[in-house]
Amino acid sequence: MSDSKEKPRNTLYEERVSQAKVVRKWVFISFIAIIIIGAIIAVSGYAYLKGSIEPMDKDNGEQIEVSIPIGSTPGGIGGILEDAGLISNGTIFKYYVRYLNESDFQAGDYALSTDMSMEEIIHALKDGKVEQESVFNFTIPEGFWLEDIVKRIAEVTQYSEDEILEKMQDDEYIESLVDRYPILGKQVLDGEIRHPLEGYLFPARYDFVDENASIETIIETMLERTQSVLDQYSDQIENSNYTLHEIMTLASIIEREAQTSEDRYLISGVLYNRLDDNMKLQVDPTVAYAAGSHLYMTSLDDLDVDSPYNTYMYEGIPVGPIASPGEDSIKAALEPRVTDYLFFYARVTGEVIYNSSYEDHQQVVEEYRQEWIDAGE
Repeated sequence: MSDSKEKPRNTLYEERVSQAKVVRKWVFISFIAIIIIGAIIAVSGYAYLKGSIEPMDKDNGEQIEVSIPIGSTPGGIGGILEDAGLISNGTIFKYYVRYLNESDFQAGDYALSTDMSMEEIIHALKDGKVEQESVFNFTIPEGFWLEDIVKRIAEVTQYSEDEILEKMQDDEYIESLVDRYPILGKQVLDGEIRHPLEGYLFPARYDFVDENASIETIIETMLERTQSVLDQYSDQIENSNYTLHEIMTLASIIEREAQTSEDRYLISGVLYNRLDDNMKLQVDPTVAYAAGSHLYMTSLDDLDVDSPYNTYMYEGIPVGPIASPGEDSIKAALEPRVTDYLFFYARVTGEVIYNSSYEDHQQVVEEYRQEWIDAGE
């Protein structure tokens, strides 16, 4: 009796052991397969990247002439080199330049060879001499309105302000730019926005070697500069709770409000705190933009201007940027200083006073508002 009962039990145990061995075998095989596949992907990716930075034709180099315009970004240069057949991938060139921490490429005409590696090409472009002098240039300061930018361009080119502004307002052209430049989202096509490109024409010096450079070339050169700056913050932008358009709008407000780098980050923190508390932003530069005039001092009548840009009238972030922000203001919009401040007041002297309570803020306003009145007389 005892043996007959133990035999089925032993058989069941053996079956379970056998099944466990099979499971462990398949788990092991799957694990090895995953490792092999991962290794193949890693090796393939490495081989592709390695091949992309190596010479296009190591044994039979062909000289190719390329022209690098003044003001070209790494992305723009990469596109030129790829089109010329000197590198296989312009995007990898852009990121390789960033990896090497290279900059200050020299514009001009170059005779490069297909037996040059990507790193050799980079050094050649850094060591080159500018063979063409700019025939016209202009400088856009941080915080300029688009109308100011248009005027500055018209002063040094053959185009009138009306011609430039008409191109910047052309719906078909703007739609083509949205398709080509990732920084321009569909939001810029919103009918409530005064100028679709407001805030996206980067403040900097621009040099042109062609006196007949088209309006499109000028606009797109400025957009390229903005794109190159924003590419540096792509991870922060992607991880932000706000869209790029909203970040650029906040950056433009910060640019118009702050005079120092420290204040940019503090003011950014105030704006974030107010948004988190569902408070209206209530910043004067948005009222000036809504009114269409560079107001020296905001009056009570100005606060009544019915515009989606007026942050005294409407909650949240305005419909679009109100000026061209510089890089520090963009960075501040992405990295607000953490405080409990909900209010700030800028004195005529440039000093900015921050407060957490409305009562304390009102005391500051009453104490220093006369400064602005006296200064405007």
